Amino acid sequence: MLEVKDPYYSRPEVSNSDLSELEKYWQPRELVYDLEQAYRFGSLIDAMITENHNVNYFKFTHAGYTFNKDEFAVAEAMKKAFWRDPFCSMLATHSDMQKVSVKDRFEISYDGLLFYLSVRCKWDLNAMIKLKMTGDIKSTTCTTQKQFEEAIRHFNYDRQRAWYMDIGGSDNDMLIGLSKVYPYRVFKVPVKRGGDIYNSGKAKYQDIAFKWWYLFEDLTNHLIQQPFCINDEQLIIQ
Repeated sequence: MLEVKDPYYSRPEVSNSDLSELEKYWQPRELVYDLEQAYRFGSLIDAMITENHNVNYFKFTHAGYTFNKDEFAVAEAMKKAFWRDPFCSMLATHSDMQKVSVKDRFEISYDGLLFYLSVRCKWDLNAMIKLKMTGDIKSTTCTTQKQFEEAIRHFNYDRQRAWYMDIGGSDNDMLIGLSKVYPYRVFKVPVKRGGDIYNSGKAKYQDIAFKWWYLFEDLTNHLIQQPFCINDEQLIIQ
């Protein structure tokens, strides 16, 4: 099976993954390694559920990553656990999987400054048409609901969900954690617009998106000419 590079990743808009790459400069090396390992396996289980045709079951590869037989076996078991769960099955059945959302002028507010970026996201599960709901699938080493809820902020899943919800206009989102540990439990955490997870995630993306904007973007792409602060020093854009 020939693996074809997804053209989505060559698009010019800013994605949550781009923000994560920038944030690595301020993160300890141990956390960066944890995030990279989580993404590696997570990409496999996501694909097995939402775009199975892109998984090479002969070479044990996906998206440039190579896995061993045991990892594939665990991912298959997690996939079965997902489809056995009534809610997960219902949401997936009514979803457009791997749907891309793009906004050319996405407004972001940070410390009194309103600026904009061209942004994109790619949903695991988008059931906005039929259920007015979206969702995302995460692989996890957690074995309890409480552990998974604590992992949401540690791995910045809250930032990702707020970013996606604001781009796609979703008011109700579901984070679905699939445990890599037998018996492969399924954890579900609702994310509602205005709720704690959404609010903490939005604050995170406002902060890192501002760093992206002033490092890489045209600084005339702002809507309010107002003083704001970087490291307690006032900066005025005119």
